[in-house]
Amino acid sequence: MKKIILLICVIATLTSCKAKKSYSSKKQQTHTVKVNPTIKPTQEGEAIAKYAKKFNGTRYKYGGTTKRGMDCSGLVYTTFKDNDISVPRTTGSLSSHGDWIDLKEVNVGDLVFFATKKNSRKVNHVGIVTNVRTGNVEFIHASTSRGVMISSLAEKYWYFAFVQARRIL
Repeated sequence: MKKIILLICVIATLTSCKAKKSYSSKKQQTHTVKVNPTIKPTQEGEAIAKYAKKFNGTRYKYGGTTKRGMDCSGLVYTTFKDNDISVPRTTGSLSSHGDWIDLKEVNVGDLVFFATKKNSRKVNHVGIVTNVRTGNVEFIHASTSRGVMISSLAEKYWYFAFVQARRIL
C-alpha cells in the first residue's frame, strides 16, 4: 500500500512540473513586429476599427455577417459596408483587393491576411488592424474557436501565419 501511495505522489509531482514548464514557455512565445510607430491613424481607419470592435465577443458562424454570428470575411464586409466602402465578401477576393502594403507601413483600418492551414501559404483568414505600436500590431478577427476577438501579430501563431497586408482606404 505504501508503494502505491509513493508511486501516486511521484506521478503527481512529475505531472505538475511538466504543466508548469509548458505554461511558462507558452507565455514567452512572442515576436517583435517591425512597424513605423510615427504613422498616425486616419479618421477613416479609426472609424473602421471602432465599428469592428462592436462585434467583439460575437460567436463564429460560417457565412455570418450579423451580431448573431459571423466569420472573418463577414466581419470585414460588414464593417466596411457600415462605413460606405464596398469590398468583396470572401477572404480570397479580399486578398487581391486594395493595395498591397509592407507590414512596416501598416495602419489602423488596414487588412492583414493569414494562411492557417498546415503546410500551406494560401490565404484563408483575414483581420482588421485595430492598433499599431512599436513591436506590435493588434487586429480584430473572427476565430472559429473563440468568435470575434482581438489578437496580436506578436503571438507566435499569428506571426508565422501572416502572409500579407492590404490597404483598402
